[in-house]
Amino acid sequence: MTEEAMAAALEARNKEAQILGVLDPTTKSDAAIDSCRLGEAVQFVANASILGYDVRAAMVLYGEPGSPSLRVRDCEQLWAKYGEALLRQD
Repeated sequence: MTEEAMAAALEARNKEAQILGVLDPTTKSDAAIDSCRLGEAVQFVANASILGYDVRAAMVLYGEPGSPSLRVRDCEQLWAKYGEALLRQD
């Protein structure tokens, strides 16, 4: 991700987001994940493999239709750079 794209995602951290493509290994099916704020979605996807989820196909959708989606690597980069700043609700 570019620095500009990462800054835009940080700015959008409170927008509603949807997480798709996360596989729950216990059921071997897509995990049912409720909509949440973008910052929370980034945190979840960046750390989901630690919890045992398969996130290779994961993406985070947010903003208006046509907005860019975030893939696993994007979420990992965002979480590494901004960490808990993504979770602030200001």
